[in-house]
Amino acid sequence: MGIPKGRRWIVGTVAGLLVAGLSAVTVYRVLAPAEVVTVARGERPPAVDPEVGPIGRFATAPLIVDGRVRVYATTRQVWADGPVDDRQRNTPYWSYRRWPAQLSGVVAAGTTVVSRWSDGRLVALDADTGRVTWQADAPTAPEGYTGRRTGAGTVWHPDGLHTATAPDGGTMVVAVGDRQVQGTDLASGRRLWRVDVEPGCRTAVGTTVAGRLATLDRCTGDPVVEFRDVATGAVTERWSPPGAGAEVTVTPTGCATARSNCGGLHIAETGTADSGSAVAARQGGRGWLVDKGTPVAALGLDRAGTVLAGEVGVTAEDGVVVARSARTGDEVWRRADLGPGSVVLAAQPGAVHLLTGERDLVTLDPVSGVERSRFRFTVGRDGTDWAPGLGYAADGYVGLERLRTPVDPAGDDQRYFAMAEPVVLAAVGRGAEG
Repeated sequence: MGIPKGRRWIVGTVAGLLVAGLSAVTVYRVLAPAEVVTVARGERPPAVDPEVGPIGRFATAPLIVDGRVRVYATTRQVWADGPVDDRQRNTPYWSYRRWPAQLSGVVAAGTTVVSRWSDGRLVALDADTGRVTWQADAPTAPEGYTGRRTGAGTVWHPDGLHTATAPDGGTMVVAVGDRQVQGTDLASGRRLWRVDVEPGCRTAVGTTVAGRLATLDRCTGDPVVEFRDVATGAVTERWSPPGAGAEVTVTPTGCATARSNCGGLHIAETGTADSGSAVAARQGGRGWLVDKGTPVAALGLDRAGTVLAGEVGVTAEDGVVVARSARTGDEVWRRADLGPGSVVLAAQPGAVHLLTGERDLVTLDPVSGVERSRFRFTVGRDGTDWAPGLGYAADGYVGLERLRTPVDPAGDDQRYFAMAEPVVLAAVGRGAEG
């Protein structure tokens, strides 16, 4: 016995509505904003004192946190593994994932890891457990994920995300957006201040050891470096670099990870700092110390590519490594034994790291120039036919991207990176922290 024609229409309509409803639920579950937290279940990785030398090679760049875990980043995920001296990447110790927002930056201090997302959200994670300790709104990030395949730009050099030390000794997270700037207390996630800024004409530089945020302001014509108190957000100074033209680049130096707590600036007319000519760099650039109030001329930082290491600026010139007093420019020491092609990679408290043309990683005492360690900065049979990319130095470790030569910044990741696991991590000794 069949269903009457009128009832068939009703049954068909109900069935169609059910299918549509189920489809809508499925679409919502797939596309709706989501957060997935996978907390640590085993024992936390131990603190280690690894032997000096290469640790391993990795497909993604590790950020060392609290000397116990390595934190990595991809488009929509932050995760950690350990111990930090393991030669390969391991199963995640904890993981945090968001959708559909993209990860734009990661910073860490103590045992707190703070991630910033393209929707402006700040999420703080406990490095020991992976649990969310706080969440807060912040200015929208300039872009989404820009870390390429390794994530190095996201965990080592995030754009517009910095840590800072306030005058009371507290640690803060400073987030710079196109229209707003915000300071957030690292321990609690409490927003301490937020200020509106004119859009489209400011570039984040970094935070300074004097507890200020530096930004390059092009809003009113000639460039001005604007300094804000990281505790209040108030502008404390607007400084016009003497002799600077209409277009300049401002490069911080002597910084901790994420261009934070920097001690100096190098200011050059656009095009001179990277011209490849030492003469042009000296003519077009000047160095400045920003450890107190108004920037002070630092003759030892005038040369482009100089790295501030404590009280000296270290640079490699035609195969000779020279350290000069940052303030006066007087030569302190020189090394002519590292060979042609040597470059200064980075510095951390008590150590400056150089890469030779033969791809040896050499660590020197910045005060005396005495060699602390030297080893080939490769793993296995990787070879030495590569160019240095983004680098990182902190907590007695050095990390570096290895790029295919000749370097093609516009190439895809397969062309850009030298190998499938382009990041090499090495231990340089806890003594590097001074």
